[in-house]
Amino acid sequence: MLNELAGPDLLQSIIGILVLLVIWQYYKLQVVAGRVLAVDIFDRSSTRMYVYAITKGACQNCRAASGRVYLPSVVAKPGFSALEVPCPNPVPCTAVMVGLYGAWEEARQVLDQLRLNHKKGCVTLSTTEFRGLLDGAWERSISADTDRLSMYMLTAIEYEDSKQDLAIGHYGYVVKHTKEVRHLSLLVPAYLQIIHLLASTDRWSEVESHINEFESRFPNLGCGPHFPTLKQRDVMRNIKTQALKNRLMQLSA
Repeated sequence: MLNELAGPDLLQSIIGILVLLVIWQYYKLQVVAGRVLAVDIFDRSSTRMYVYAITKGACQNCRAASGRVYLPSVVAKPGFSALEVPCPNPVPCTAVMVGLYGAWEEARQVLDQLRLNHKKGCVTLSTTEFRGLLDGAWERSISADTDRLSMYMLTAIEYEDSKQDLAIGHYGYVVKHTKEVRHLSLLVPAYLQIIHLLASTDRWSEVESHINEFESRFPNLGCGPHFPTLKQRDVMRNIKTQALKNRLMQLSA
């Protein structure tokens, strides 16, 4: 009787093992073919490094810190700041600190650099290295969904000058899809930059639409760690005034 019961169970176990082997071999073929990038399956953390990026119009003091990559343990320290000296501008330069898992080759290289410099806790990427990180095959990596919003934000910042439409599209994606707490710090910078780019290309109707959305999302009476500062609200009000003046000029023309 025992042998009769063990037979089907043993057969099911063997079939299960064979299925897992087939899946693993298929995964290996996908990696070799370049359709999927390998990742350390034992690393469960969603953030293995933080990247600090500054928008193109920033002051020289702040630009010096752009492209720095930090270990999470460094960013988590009390009082951490990526700037040695605070921004001297009345309205501080727009900057972001984004977390990445980084499962693609270029990101792995940066992680290797970080681990070699673990005592310092950070490395500074050159422009070539930073663009290499952004232009790598991250969308084909296993961390694509985890890193998408962060990568869109970084890419938009880096290509504001040379690829404005791409930057506008990426900022738009960030403001539309940011829902998780870990991404909330990207919202205000994304709104500020997309409105700045739209205004610089005279797309005033879109400027008004985004400002109305911004004001709805961040009401004046609201407050919180990721809400705009008073100076950032002033910037938005000034641009809104310009947009209204532009609309009145068009109506009177």
